[in-house]
Amino acid sequence: MYGLVRPERPLQVWALFLISEDNLIMRTAYWRNCARALAHWQRPPHVRQVWRLQNITPSSTFSTSSVLSGNRAIVYNSNGDPAHVLSAVSFPELPSPPPDTLNIRLLLAPINPADINVIEGIYPAKPHPDVSLSQSKDLPVFVGGNEGLGEVMEIGDGVVGLQRGDWVVLTKAQTGTWSSAKNVASSDVLNVPRQGLSEVQAATITVNPPTAYNMLHDFAQLAEGDWLVQNGANSAVGQAVIQIAAAKGYKTINFIRDREDVESLKSHLELLGATHVVTYDELSDKSFKATVKTWTGGKDIRLGLNCVGGKATTLMTRLLGDSAHLVSYGAMSKEPLSLPTSLFIFKNLACHGFWQTRWYSEKSLEERQELFDTLTALMRDGKLRGPGHEILTIGRMESDDSASERIRELVAQLGRGMYGKKVLLRIEETA
Repeated sequence: MYGLVRPERPLQVWALFLISEDNLIMRTAYWRNCARALAHWQRPPHVRQVWRLQNITPSSTFSTSSVLSGNRAIVYNSNGDPAHVLSAVSFPELPSPPPDTLNIRLLLAPINPADINVIEGIYPAKPHPDVSLSQSKDLPVFVGGNEGLGEVMEIGDGVVGLQRGDWVVLTKAQTGTWSSAKNVASSDVLNVPRQGLSEVQAATITVNPPTAYNMLHDFAQLAEGDWLVQNGANSAVGQAVIQIAAAKGYKTINFIRDREDVESLKSHLELLGATHVVTYDELSDKSFKATVKTWTGGKDIRLGLNCVGGKATTLMTRLLGDSAHLVSYGAMSKEPLSLPTSLFIFKNLACHGFWQTRWYSEKSLEERQELFDTLTALMRDGKLRGPGHEILTIGRMESDDSASERIRELVAQLGRGMYGKKVLLRIEETA
């Protein structure tokens, strides 16, 4: 037997009152629930707004697991510096999924540069508030993250082709993946095989590898032995370009910034399949164009990939041959791209922009699945490795305050360029 009481202010939360003193499990649950409630009301108001105890009614069947276990997400209420606006918040376990949806447990979710731009409010794709966490239109709650690997935990009516335990990745933009669990529409996920893939490979498959693959295939019709150039070659996309190009028999000239360990980086990219790796300082040398002609045997370079902009891209574009394509997918230098008019008149240069988010929006589910099947085959065959990475685990026993402090420090370090590897989050269910 049990009932409900409402403690006096300042708690203002419903707690479970146990009439029977013989039920040790229920008494334990009561005190732990009260402790979590007290911790909740000690949080700052903007964080407290999104944390809710499950609605307990007198007719509810008491479940120890539903009271003691829960979830956590990395959220923000407004745009700004991620090191200031991000917070970790706990929320109850998910209810059963509605029709045509499924509940997934997020296994890993990367932190991509675009994720930071979204939080800052400077990225074109805007997220939608998480209605399950937002209690007021005046105080929306956004969950960070656009990419991640989930494991199917529960399936709603009408979902076909998926079962409990399957791995899925999310293809809907700005879904909010920095969480331990999420309810998603079945149309917004794609199944990826567990066999032959690591969690890191699967968690990072929806942004960088597809960007690399599509840029290599959608603009210039390359054949084995053809040449391409790219800048930002040590980025996640750049490394995927090197590996996919090598698998196809394409030859690559790859540009990187000079640094103390540049020879080590060059060796790493060559091991991935790069034909040549060159610094921007070497690119600016007047004799470099003759060196390139020696490498290519005078064969035209038909494709250039740009994620940097500025003067370095102008110099790289001058290496392209007749009727070549320059594809831009980033602007890391934050400098404008300036190209000589002569390249358009006399070399018939074609310039394009590429955004993987648009590609997803324009393609059918079958086309998206076909792309993923191609990429996973390359991964299973050892031709496309996962990125160099580190994993930050937010542990189940960690407090929200501690998790908030760690995530803020991490994004601050990322903003200062202190990480040379991809960082992924593993957010465990809360205790």
